[in-house]
Amino acid sequence: MEENNDEIIETTDEISVEGNDTIKIANEAVATYAGIAVSEVSGVYGMAGGFAGITEALSGKKNLAKGIKVDVGEKSAKIDVNIIVEYGARIPDVAFEIQTRVKKSVENMTGLKVLEVNVHVQGVHAISDKEEKEQVQEENNETEVE
Repeated sequence: MEENNDEIIETTDEISVEGNDTIKIANEAVATYAGIAVSEVSGVYGMAGGFAGITEALSGKKNLAKGIKVDVGEKSAKIDVNIIVEYGARIPDVAFEIQTRVKKSVENMTGLKVLEVNVHVQGVHAISDKEEKEQVQEENNETEVE
């Protein structure tokens, strides 16, 4: 694809633009792609993030970048993901799945080479008695409907 003297060359590893033009991708954009990928992984209860959680509560908007720290370079990115796992989930399996999905998603959507995806497990969510009773009630209601 040619327009004037600027040609965009896309590869799986990087995006480069001939001439003096550059493409800069904000950390927040990369963090959002990573957050969406993490939200699709089974065994993740939620994201752990201090300030992002406060902002989300006040604004009423879901922050997909919550719990994710990104360092974007010219052609690469390093990503830290802070999660809370569900009780019973095997942490190494959950972490590996997060690393795989985040790397694939960010590289495909941005063209940046992902050098690192570091997963930090900040806690484990155990089901409380109240939540357990609600789940049992839901299961009983589903059984009665059938």
